Amino acid sequence: MTIQGLLEQFYADLLMVKRTAEKTALTYKISAEEFLNWLVVERIKLKEVTTQNLVYYLMKRKVDGCSELTLAKDISGLRALGDYLVRKGYWTENLALLLDRPKAGRSLPKVLSIDEVENLLSVIDTSKPLGIRDDALFELIYSCGLRISEACGLLVSNVHFEEQLILVHGKGDKERIIPFGDSAAEKLKKYMDEVRPSLVKGRNVPEVFVNYKGEPISRKGVWKKFQELEALSGVKAKVHTLRHSFATHLLAGGADLRSVQELLGHSDLSTTTIYTHVTDAQLENAHEKYFEGKIE
Repeated sequence: MTIQGLLEQFYADLLMVKRTAEKTALTYKISAEEFLNWLVVERIKLKEVTTQNLVYYLMKRKVDGCSELTLAKDISGLRALGDYLVRKGYWTENLALLLDRPKAGRSLPKVLSIDEVENLLSVIDTSKPLGIRDDALFELIYSCGLRISEACGLLVSNVHFEEQLILVHGKGDKERIIPFGDSAAEKLKKYMDEVRPSLVKGRNVPEVFVNYKGEPISRKGVWKKFQELEALSGVKAKVHTLRHSFATHLLAGGADLRSVQELLGHSDLSTTTIYTHVTDAQLENAHEKYFEGKIE
């Protein structure tokens, strides 16, 4: 079936079956046409569309200058199209329902660039024992997308260096396994081998990160230390900004939403889609990398 034929049937279905207002139906048809034409350009078959395809389509629309209101209309149109495609057997589920509609004036999470993260961590004085601890702490928060409470509560028994995995207890006491890279492994091992023993002084402290007294580090202690790094580096952020940056950098690099959802410990995928609202520069870079530089 041609795109035009599918659009006419979709439009008729909206009016006759779903009883959608004519103006709304026309808006949905226009949004659907934009999306279907994009699929043709990108050589993606309608039956093989994934959630990530939908996200990258919206990213492209934002790069092209679409406002939040237009994107919200696009998502409504895609949801209506998805409903139609499911009923007609083209899709097994309405993937567009997983998209998060932007709201006008919505406050989006602040995200640091990779350079800003590096600048922030570079001011840590690793010539001092507590600096080695801080280096491992904030590297792990960023590279694993941890909440402050998760970093403070991380147990020694849940760090597996051989597999480079940590077991994290998140919100609602839900557990998840997160891999960590070579840089985090190196910094964490240095802290645990060279610094932590002198802080705990032989006591049985189950938590990985401890303060100068050898007691489990508090959230307040982490916040205070981060404020010092913020002042030294000139990078304006909060500890939680590292988690936002982790998620956004993964998506901008081509990671799929469901994987990022698992790593963050989100129970609902729609919560994860907020991280698709990244800066135009990041969107252009991601789109250019994964769609072979087709941005005009």
